[in-house]
Amino acid sequence: MERIIHLYKGLSGVEPQSIIPLAGAGSNRQYFRVTGGEELSTLNHQQSTLIAVIGTNQEENDAFVYLSHFFRKNDLPVPSVLAVSEDRMVYLQEDCGDVSLYSFMAQHRQEDGTLDAEALTALRQTIQVLPRFQFSTVGKTDAEDVFVHCYPQREMDRTSVMFDLNYFKYCFLKLVGVEFNEFKLQHDFERLADDLLMEKENTFLYRDFQSRNVMLKDGKPFLIDFQGGRRGPIYYDVASFLWQSSAKFSEEVRNLLIDEYLTALQSYKNIAKEVFLQRLHLYVLFRILQVLGAYGYRGLWEKKTYFANSIPLAINNLQQELSLGTCDAYPFLKEICQSLIAWNAEKEKSGAEEVAKKQKVAAYLQKDNTYLKNDEPTPLLVRVFSFSFKRGIPEDESGNGGGYVFDCRSTHNPGRYDEYKPLTGLDQPVIDFLEADGEILTFLESVYKIVDFHVARFKERGFANMQICFGCTGGRHRSVYSAQHVAEHIHEKFGVEVHICHREQNITQQLK
Repeated sequence: MERIIHLYKGLSGVEPQSIIPLAGAGSNRQYFRVTGGEELSTLNHQQSTLIAVIGTNQEENDAFVYLSHFFRKNDLPVPSVLAVSEDRMVYLQEDCGDVSLYSFMAQHRQEDGTLDAEALTALRQTIQVLPRFQFSTVGKTDAEDVFVHCYPQREMDRTSVMFDLNYFKYCFLKLVGVEFNEFKLQHDFERLADDLLMEKENTFLYRDFQSRNVMLKDGKPFLIDFQGGRRGPIYYDVASFLWQSSAKFSEEVRNLLIDEYLTALQSYKNIAKEVFLQRLHLYVLFRILQVLGAYGYRGLWEKKTYFANSIPLAINNLQQELSLGTCDAYPFLKEICQSLIAWNAEKEKSGAEEVAKKQKVAAYLQKDNTYLKNDEPTPLLVRVFSFSFKRGIPEDESGNGGGYVFDCRSTHNPGRYDEYKPLTGLDQPVIDFLEADGEILTFLESVYKIVDFHVARFKERGFANMQICFGCTGGRHRSVYSAQHVAEHIHEKFGVEVHICHREQNITQQLK
């Protein structure tokens, strides 16, 4: 935090008014929204906020800064970089807002899953700007200098292709337990690499061109996270964008956007649609394999829910490519893909059976109420506490002995920062900090599942009391936030009476 303050002060002459952490994504970079006053507005296109980035790799930071300057010089919509620290590990960039194309689509997806006119307009605008990025290096005297600055390498070559294919092999196939012959698979990987690298062009490969890396600012797309770009084929970016698993594009939308792309591409190069599609689907296959490698590592190994939940979506895309014959030239890889489709189907079947089993048990319990103490269940009272472990766990005054004690100390602590120390988990700045960081939300996802089951069963069985306690170091920030949100969740979902006690803050509340 001190490095951000120092850099901001060097840019504007004064210290920032606030620095709020933002939720991270798939990388280890840290993002913060920095708020300033008039001194910032004059430097930053009349905006009072900017984004501070703390990177983990100096060369990666250098790539982003260099490419940002290059793209801005060529009038492309990317955030400008306003300041870079001496060690090049921290930089301040233009704030492109909070609305990503991904979140915008979620807001504009209709009940039947289709996208409305506003979402389609945003998608068209985004795909139309892609050729401008890809051909920004073509015919430019400083193009080679651009690729020299790319990180971790200057072009998509055989080494990088094999790296991605091996990523799929070792971080997905090995983790899901699919058996394969190393030599046969390697042979098909080599053939696929030959086909992917058949054409050589001086175009810029964005590499991570997907809806989460497009911000909508003033209704227009701004592109971020381009530091992994390099020289490479134009097909890869189109495949990355249109076959992003979580975007759930229909074939109709994909075809519409391919036509938009080809129209925009005509300013730089004419390619017959049939030829383009043939090459494109080869890169779709490659991109799906690469993405499954990432989902395996992030979702199955690191246990990150978003990535694990995206695996079935990616395999559905893989199944579609097999039906189009994209894998026919690679017979053993095709066998592996068919095994993955069968594995996914079995997993979905097991999940459906588990849901059916739970529904059957619930129906039985609802039918057989002989275990109730009375004809009418006793109203349930839930007591929710926040506390400091230094002062011990709250006693169960009801004598019932049922419930939970949750330890919040594994999550990011706002109390480490001076601006949050005098506040509590009930204050909006602390709430914003915790929710932007995201760890507390992941923690509470598991808590809600456990508590919901417990409350429902206690209500059914006529129990009168239940106690839930949340502890942290000082009983001020994380435990207060957690206790308050879980208490309100239980009251809203089950309609039971809830008593809240933030013990160390001497705050009590009743929800009836």
